[in-house]
Amino acid sequence: MKITDVQVIGVNRFLYVKVFTDEGVTGIGESGAWGFLDASREVVNSFKDYLIGKDPLRIEHHWQYMYRCFHFRGAAIMGALSAIDVALWDIAGKWFGVPTYVLLGGKSREKIRTYYHVIGTTTEELVADCVKAKELGYNAVGHLSPFLDEPRGKPYFMPYAQMIEEAVERVRLIREAVGNEMDLCLELHRRLKPGEAVAFAHAVEKYHPFFLEDPTTPDNFDSMALIADKTNVPIATGERIHTIQEFEMLLSRNAMSYARPSLGVCGGITGAKKIAAIAEAHGVQIVPHNPLSPVSTAACIQIAAAVDNLAILELPDHSTLSATERFTSSETSTANQFKQSDIVTWVPEAKDGFIEVPERNGIGIDLIEGMEENYPYQRRDINTRLGIDGAVVDQ
Repeated sequence: MKITDVQVIGVNRFLYVKVFTDEGVTGIGESGAWGFLDASREVVNSFKDYLIGKDPLRIEHHWQYMYRCFHFRGAAIMGALSAIDVALWDIAGKWFGVPTYVLLGGKSREKIRTYYHVIGTTTEELVADCVKAKELGYNAVGHLSPFLDEPRGKPYFMPYAQMIEEAVERVRLIREAVGNEMDLCLELHRRLKPGEAVAFAHAVEKYHPFFLEDPTTPDNFDSMALIADKTNVPIATGERIHTIQEFEMLLSRNAMSYARPSLGVCGGITGAKKIAAIAEAHGVQIVPHNPLSPVSTAACIQIAAAVDNLAILELPDHSTLSATERFTSSETSTANQFKQSDIVTWVPEAKDGFIEVPERNGIGIDLIEGMEENYPYQRRDINTRLGIDGAVVDQ
């Protein structure tokens, strides 16, 4: 079997890679390079020249070749490599007539615990969305911002004491509304400095968050380690880093209790499997980062099924726009209103907060023909929030 073509397919604000073979077997993957999908497209086209004529089953060799060929890294490059890697694993599963997770060692579990995305621009909206999640049968919610999902076009300012107290009060109200039957995965979106993060963690600890995700920017591993060392609340991080070496440096600093590999930028299924193994050696569980389309979810399910040290899987609402679209677009964004489920052949569904491990060959999903014409690709807006003083704010 040989690779005959590698196509890049843009649908709305998603970027897919489809790999074709001379045996008629195809594979699909998704790049998670966020606002740099156009750059990721060009990287795929560069890798295409190497891949044509190669055996698609030599996945590890191709991963190493693409990863090491130009000596540079970054989201655009790793997004391209990740999408290709997932597509190759999809081909492998279909070729051998099994789900991809079987080739990773088989099922470690029969069903996968998930958390539901919640959103709120006000306290009332956020509490209501958490109550809705519980009514839908979920036992965990994530993307839960105690600092709210305010519009990025709205200038920000809040005194420190007010910022901390209001955020803690929101968590209290949510805990009272849903009880202890619901785990709260608090998403801080790297918006706090280390000292602020430690203070917030101590103040919110009594409400037993499952974890604090990205309390500060991920650039300085020592800052994340400092926060983890000074709080009793577990820290989750990793979605914005690209390599197994970066995860090892965070793990060796005891900077995380939960590792968040993003399959769209960490090297796909191959990269995520390596990261999960490193995390297992440190006694750390993984929470795959999954804010993209159902193709990303299908790939994440393969890892979630195969590794032993899974904690929970992020599951966005695929009946609407992507999470990144809803949470980062400006009020003036001209996003197409569509269901993600309309662009693919299958969407996993959770029952009582769990997804049954599927038996579909490969990663079990494909794009419906013609979706790139029905929902033309759109480049993401540059939309960074500013404070009332005009300086950049992390959100």
